[in-house]
Amino acid sequence: MCEYCIQHGEGKKWYLEMRNYSRELYEQDHRAEYTQKFLIQFEESYGRKIAQLDALQKRPWIYRFVRRLAEKNAKKNHWGQVIPLEDAEKVIDLAHCIVRLPCVCRRLTTGREARYCLGFSVDPPHMLDQFPDYAQYDILDNEEAKNLLRSYDEKGMMHSVWTFKAPYIGGLCNCDQDCLAYRLQVKADMIQCMFRAEYAAVVDWDACNGCKECISQCQFGAMRFSNALGKTTIDLHQCYGCGVCRAACPNGAIDLKPRSEFANLPW
Repeated sequence: MCEYCIQHGEGKKWYLEMRNYSRELYEQDHRAEYTQKFLIQFEESYGRKIAQLDALQKRPWIYRFVRRLAEKNAKKNHWGQVIPLEDAEKVIDLAHCIVRLPCVCRRLTTGREARYCLGFSVDPPHMLDQFPDYAQYDILDNEEAKNLLRSYDEKGMMHSVWTFKAPYIGGLCNCDQDCLAYRLQVKADMIQCMFRAEYAAVVDWDACNGCKECISQCQFGAMRFSNALGKTTIDLHQCYGCGVCRAACPNGAIDLKPRSEFANLPW
């Protein structure tokens, strides 16, 4: 299990603990102030941090030191974990008021507006009106949110929960290669800002017909195709366990297994 499960989940999936969505937790440790500051300063703050890390990569010994500090700070404040669709739906049942928000990290990376983020608020949703970047929001009921998640899954977007002063969970993102977390962690290997899922994907070769449909869905380059065997395989060390490859498989040949069943897989 990831270290959050040990620290904040009593050895179970920490993101399925009701306390981590509670008003009681939100009102501790100045989380409301932290969240408001985060919403106001996100684009400016993260744009500056990315530029700084990018410059430091040219000086490896300084960069490694700064990266460790940045990751330690992120785990205390804003950190994510990939989760599959079935767990994302359970999260929806635990969360308070659900709102669909503009994705500011996509605007930062692509210059375009997209509304793929789900926010959870113990405060009235109209508090978002004071933040111009998030003012265009929709209030969703549980079934509407789950239907959106299913559609995102089919489009190949991986789901992840995010903390606002850990372990309080304030949002569920639906990410692809345009997302800031993906670019920082996967594409540039600049900083680790999210855990992999509690699962890893496996292929049932008896059911796989070698159609390759799953390969285009994988955001992490974990899918491989064997021409000799005519089957798809998965590099478990690359797999994040998001499960979106399953939605593309016409034969139901892909399943998720607990990451703990496999030895020495990275988090």
